[in-house]
Amino acid sequence: MEAGLVEKIQRDMVAAMKQRAADRLSTLRMVKAALKNKEIDQRAPLTEAQALQVLGTLIKQRKDSIEQFTQGNRPELAAREQAEIAVIEEYMPRSASQDELQDLVRSVLAEMRAGGAALGAKEMGSAMKAVQARIQAAGIRADGRMVSELVKAELAK
Repeated sequence: MEAGLVEKIQRDMVAAMKQRAADRLSTLRMVKAALKNKEIDQRAPLTEAQALQVLGTLIKQRKDSIEQFTQGNRPELAAREQAEIAVIEEYMPRSASQDELQDLVRSVLAEMRAGGAALGAKEMGSAMKAVQARIQAAGIRADGRMVSELVKAELAK
């Protein structure tokens, strides 16, 4: 497993214990357990990208839970999940704004068109792959649903 991320989580866990920050501590323990489980599942140390993917999954799960709790009229549980997301996001690369993503999508599609690709709705898959690769190369995070909508809108033009 990537030593940097795990060591940082471990140091932050110790700090949370000393500060008696119970909510933060429980979230960090849950994150550490999820990373350890993934490492055990694949029987090999996690790369930085894989560790970030696990954190992304945890955030997605929390967002789904917030939606369920909000629909179930349980705002206190939704607020707790939101607090967990805030802690997990401290370890993630910064999230791209919609404007940044829009510019990135346009530039990738322009490059694809310049390369001779006739882009339409049928090329959604290859366009998404190219955009996702660029996002990852830039070291930023992006909501997949938002990226998909932006690519779809650009291809429809």
